[in-house]
Amino acid sequence: MKKLVECVPNISEGRDPAIIDAVTNVVADVDGVHLLDVDPGAETNRTVITFIGSPAGVAEAAFRVVKRASELIDMSKHSGAHPRHGATDVCPFVPVRGVTMEECVEIARAVGQRIGEELEIPVYLYEDAAQEDWRRNLAHVRKGEYEALSTKLGQDKWAPDFGPNAWTDQATRSGATNVSARGFLVAYNVNINSMSKSIAQNIALDIKEAGRAQRDDNGVLVKDAKGKNVLVPGPYRLEACKAVGWVIPEYDRAQVSMNLVNTATTKPHEAFDACCKSAIDRGVRVTGSELVGLIPEGDMLAAGKHYLRKAGQSAGIPRKMIIETAIQSMGLRELTPFDPAEKIIEYQAGLNDGPLVSMTGREFADELSSDSPAPGGGSVAALCAAQAAGLVAMVANLTVGKKKYNEVQDRVKEIAEAGQELKDFFLAAIDDDTNAFNAVMDTFGMPKGTPEQAKARDLAVAEATREATRVPLSVLKRVPAMLELAGEVGRIGNSNSLSDAGVAALAGLAGAEGAYYNVLINLDSLRELDQSAAPNFLDTTRNEAGQALTACEKTAAEVRAAIRGQLESALDS
Repeated sequence: MKKLVECVPNISEGRDPAIIDAVTNVVADVDGVHLLDVDPGAETNRTVITFIGSPAGVAEAAFRVVKRASELIDMSKHSGAHPRHGATDVCPFVPVRGVTMEECVEIARAVGQRIGEELEIPVYLYEDAAQEDWRRNLAHVRKGEYEALSTKLGQDKWAPDFGPNAWTDQATRSGATNVSARGFLVAYNVNINSMSKSIAQNIALDIKEAGRAQRDDNGVLVKDAKGKNVLVPGPYRLEACKAVGWVIPEYDRAQVSMNLVNTATTKPHEAFDACCKSAIDRGVRVTGSELVGLIPEGDMLAAGKHYLRKAGQSAGIPRKMIIETAIQSMGLRELTPFDPAEKIIEYQAGLNDGPLVSMTGREFADELSSDSPAPGGGSVAALCAAQAAGLVAMVANLTVGKKKYNEVQDRVKEIAEAGQELKDFFLAAIDDDTNAFNAVMDTFGMPKGTPEQAKARDLAVAEATREATRVPLSVLKRVPAMLELAGEVGRIGNSNSLSDAGVAALAGLAGAEGAYYNVLINLDSLRELDQSAAPNFLDTTRNEAGQALTACEKTAAEVRAAIRGQLESALDS
């Protein structure tokens, strides 16, 4: 699975298209990063930039955005309706796929340090990246905005996390940049069968994190010692949820409009279900919902799996079907079309399936049979493993719902999900293997006319070759678990599909041995290269590969013997 990070820098320019274009254009110069959206606002004099890509690529693109903005935007002349601290006001990093919040914190701090040291811009870390608890809240960090920096800088309390703690000429022009790691924010509206703003607002008060104002027995608002309303949680309170009720005349209905400010804490389907419960309490019902902007694939998959499991169905089905379940269950097409290719962030960025996986079977076989060296054996090995995992999921799904297998229903559902996850991992490796091979080929084209160039080329070839080795190794190391599942589903699954479980074992072993061959051939080429950057890689990798293949051969032999025995016994009886 490719690691994906989103970055949403906000720059303090929303009126001059030339400056906005110059800043956003630097994103396109970074390999593996995709610019998704540029949203300027004249009144706020601010532009929200959204891009996504690999962790390293996004980190580099973010630094370039901050650098270019600092060169083109003079904060001493800036005015706008939105609070702001600097030329790049905020620069949050958001985990999207295959990346933890802790990794995004590391990215935020590394980029922040680079901004402070290389650009001499004061940098404040906030939210999850904050190094002091009181700085988690952006409003506290940005108190007084740009105009207050001249007096705040120089004080110990307001010392930036990185960069100069002084009101320098650079700081005067660039201001300060606030860097963070945070969860993905989803703007999400739930529809009700009413035009009552009051009902929608009360549902919002039932679910929002802040709660509702407390009233005494006489209906009078309860105040605290400072004269502020005392807030109490609603019956369906959701963390990281901001909500309000309103009426949309063009839709002819009221909505509960929410900002789910961290979908790692509260996901859209959880908000949908909470609204359904509150609506029933108030004599209305939820009719559907609306997603504003983009959503990570993981949140849609979580929703689809939730509703499949709730219905007692298998969630071990292809991603496309899981996402369609989510769309239908939450009524996401009630008001407007919902196309996953446009609404899911990874799909819009073209970061879903790679070009090889997207081919038809005929196209892949034709490409494979051409005189191009890639795709080759490594991609085919990954394909074999993917087909094996697909068969495991298939046998499990053909067992779900069968009365004869009531005692194993929970387990076969788990096996189906595990099989689908392995299938998707192996499918991604088909393109990863070819991409890694092509990267090795690219390093051969580096100049080598001088000793320095030759050494740099040798090191680059070695690193690219190590990466090309890691891909088949990752496939090989995950096949043993898949073969275990093939054996288990062969024992407890639908007996009519016993042969399919047997083919899964055969295809899985073929994928494992093919991956092993690719590991060995890459290790052989590494022997002639400079190993100083990773002196233990060759021996460690060979040992890991050998152990994984031995495990595959042992398990596959057991599964093949058991299944062949069952099939032959059934024929002889």
